[in-house]
Amino acid sequence: MDALDRLAEPGLDLLGRVDTLLAGGAPEGHRLWPLLRRMQVLPGEAVRGFLDLHPAPLADAGHAVRGLVREYDKVCHLLTDPAAWSGPAASAYDQARSALLGHLDEGPESLVGRLESTAGYADALADWVEGSRLALARALADVLGSAEAVRVRVATAPGAEAGTVGPLAAADVAYRVLSVLGVAYDGAETLLRQWSPSLAETTWRGPAGGPTRYDTVTRVGR
Repeated sequence: MDALDRLAEPGLDLLGRVDTLLAGGAPEGHRLWPLLRRMQVLPGEAVRGFLDLHPAPLADAGHAVRGLVREYDKVCHLLTDPAAWSGPAASAYDQARSALLGHLDEGPESLVGRLESTAGYADALADWVEGSRLALARALADVLGSAEAVRVRVATAPGAEAGTVGPLAAADVAYRVLSVLGVAYDGAETLLRQWSPSLAETTWRGPAGGPTRYDTVTRVGR
């Protein structure tokens, strides 16, 4: 359990009240409006969805992918030792072996290269989630102790009369929370742009000369 988990219950209670006061819209001209138009979500709902994001599963995924890399390394080690074959197809076999070795582990576009990029992307996402959760926890801690939070609670108490103070305070709280989430979402989009070229599907590049036949290969010593 991290700081955001510990603040989830009081934070969602406050933001639920904020969402209620903003159900009819924020005060005209408030700086919250551009954020609402961009994100299309009220702060309570946005935070509720973000609470489901945790870094550990992403870090575990990166670790699991690196385990696959070790298995590919074993196969590549077998392919680095050319077989002592002779016969008309021996040269064609060696070309196919070299092509397969390159496809498996030769540069960032190989299968191993793509696996390493996938693991790196998972690690970067885990770091993003951890940092974003910490930033959101700090924002919640700030608004929970603010004067605006007191006004929101007063405005949403049973029997409270409608007024302009409550919606204005709610908009101020919402702005502070959605601003942090907006930065977090920008960070996620930046990561995707940075890593997308390294995550593209790799294609098989076979040996030159077309299909390879192995039926005339003769093993030396047989």
